[in-house]
Amino acid sequence: MIEIQILRDEKERVITGLKKRGFTTERLSIIDQIIDLDDQRKASQTRLDGLLSERNSLSAEIGNLFKSGQAEEANKLKIKVQDIKQTAETHEAELEDIKQKIEDLLVHLPNIPHASVPDGQTPEDNIIHKAWPGDLPQLPEGALPHWELAEKYQLIDFKLGAFITGSGFPLYRGKGARLQRALISYFLDHAQRAGYEEILPPYMVNSDSAYATGQLPDKEGQMYHMEKDDLYLIPTAEVPLTNMYRGQILAESDLPVKITGYTPCFRREAGSYGADVKGLNRVHQFDKVEIVQIAHPKHSYATLQVMLDHVAHLLDALELPYRILHLCGGDMGFTSALTYDFEVFAAGQQKWLEVSSVSNFESFQANRLKTRYRDENGKPQLVHTLNGSALALARIVAALMENNQTEKGIRIPEILIPYTGFDFITLPE
Repeated sequence: MIEIQILRDEKERVITGLKKRGFTTERLSIIDQIIDLDDQRKASQTRLDGLLSERNSLSAEIGNLFKSGQAEEANKLKIKVQDIKQTAETHEAELEDIKQKIEDLLVHLPNIPHASVPDGQTPEDNIIHKAWPGDLPQLPEGALPHWELAEKYQLIDFKLGAFITGSGFPLYRGKGARLQRALISYFLDHAQRAGYEEILPPYMVNSDSAYATGQLPDKEGQMYHMEKDDLYLIPTAEVPLTNMYRGQILAESDLPVKITGYTPCFRREAGSYGADVKGLNRVHQFDKVEIVQIAHPKHSYATLQVMLDHVAHLLDALELPYRILHLCGGDMGFTSALTYDFEVFAAGQQKWLEVSSVSNFESFQANRLKTRYRDENGKPQLVHTLNGSALALARIVAALMENNQTEKGIRIPEILIPYTGFDFITLPE
């Protein structure tokens, strides 16, 4: 959630940023609405503070009058105090109503894009930040897409998953399941070596947690909701990991906080259909290892680069061709100030597949989370939060299968062999 002081002090930057997100002049009026309501809040707070101060002074005076035997005067003042109390209650209700109106507007205002974010409203407007410098894989004639490879080598059963649950819930089996487990272990080991604390969080969160990281109300329709218990299946480990520090004030020396976690992720992906969602390209349940950092505001963009390098190392080790996209304003997530997407090339489909998003949210999430640190003067300040997929497995598995298909079988990258225990996936006997 954007800090109101930023709307006041950096109004032109806010307007420029929101225009990058596609805000029209009419929609930009929300800024003035919030500022006007905040002026009302301040005035109401001042009136209330004055009433409370007067009530406290009169209460002290009443005590002194009773002590000095002036009960009649004291009782007159008690009537006045009661009137002030009723007036104060009215102002308190008014103040809470104004605060709620402000929050109702703020929660629908996305983060302000970083100055470097490109203009544009669609994925076609994203800029290639880093292109793949080498040749793309050239497969022999008759090469297959991963959904046909999965059936041929009995690695993933899409039909059985659909029978058990529904479309978009693949069932991994045999070496397909072992490959999945190997990738998770490798990603977690690499994160641990990079100084991240491994966390195994809950897979469901309450509405407060979903609100704090920006999934509610923005992505409510994309999450699976258990209405009876009012719990949400997590769309990413970012939600429970970041909420570990909700409401906390950290010491400056505690920064940066580095945590990682493997979880399955659940997304309704409502409205998804067509060739782009075939096989593992888009599913409702997938595995992912997430890295999260809570950083000092002065260092968050240096931290973002470190996280980009972390993801790039994983893809280099997996021998997968990849490119990095700098997302335009209209294609960024609601909570992000700057996002880079990693895409790998899947040769069986001749297609680039997104496998990671790495984002700096600046203070946007922290303002909802109320996560702060004490500066050198002991004053609480909002932290910056960052997260990245390191990595999302479904499309990684798809690219690995497609790019490494040979006459002998599907070759396993060298880095994974200690984890899988095999170097090739061959046809089942």
